[in-house]
Amino acid sequence: MSPKPNLLLRYMSTADLPYVMEIDRLSFEIPWSEKSYRYEMNESEQSFMVVLEWYQERTVTRLQKLLHIQPFAERRVVGYGGMWFISGEAHISSIAVHPRGRGRGWGEILLAGMVRRGLMLSAEEVALEVRISNHRAQNLYRKYEFKTVEIKPRYYRNNNEDAFDMRMNVLDAAVCSRFEERYSSLFAAFQLSDHFSDFSPPRNTPKP
Repeated sequence: MSPKPNLLLRYMSTADLPYVMEIDRLSFEIPWSEKSYRYEMNESEQSFMVVLEWYQERTVTRLQKLLHIQPFAERRVVGYGGMWFISGEAHISSIAVHPRGRGRGWGEILLAGMVRRGLMLSAEEVALEVRISNHRAQNLYRKYEFKTVEIKPRYYRNNNEDAFDMRMNVLDAAVCSRFEERYSSLFAAFQLSDHFSDFSPPRNTPKP
């Protein structure tokens, strides 16, 4: 039986860009440019870029042990997300999972990691936009107690579709308590490590 794969939430690095941009291209009609990703990672003090890495240990055979060949691991980026923290608001700008990995709960891990990063930055609110036709994403956001506050007309440039502006009130202690329960449950459901939500990015973190 193959070992169960691990999942790691961590900050996006330059080495991740080919994989991130592939997922972006497969997920959105108007993908970001490489220049935009580099700016968000390395220059913007308001940006927090995350990837979800699939990780599986590989054992060595008896012959490989005799030859002193070390165990190795297979790794791949299976999803990514982006968040801006500006004036007390954590704004989730993007979430995407590779098409072959959808339906496994990996998008929920990315969402929860970014919400928790916002909480660690003492955000007063977590916000995002979602297409009005994207019912699956809306159901996930409502699970985490995001509520629709308004409709943004013709928000998406590719087809002028409207967007729901959805927000999570993290000043409500009960909402935060329920979020932490959901966040903790992800560690029970997956072999998950989080090196993102409670860690500073590889640059100076803006003060909350």
